[in-house]
Amino acid sequence: MSDHHTYKKIEVVGSSKTSIEDAISNALAECAKSVRNMDWFEVTETRGHIEGGKVGHYQVTLKVGFRIGNS
Repeated sequence: MSDHHTYKKIEVVGSSKTSIEDAISNALAECAKSVRNMDWFEVTETRGHIEGGKVGHYQVTLKVGFRIGNS
């Protein structure tokens, strides 16, 4: 067993009509379909789409870190 981990980061964007938290959850759920060993995320951007003077969609950009190799 290794005493260290090596990670790779990818950037994904999630969206939701409901909330920022839901946008994060949507992005991670979709990412988990094809990325293994996800360990952490950081929100790098938050923005939204305006429809009729109200929030139409929340959007968040995430950097997702996942372990690579046998670490």
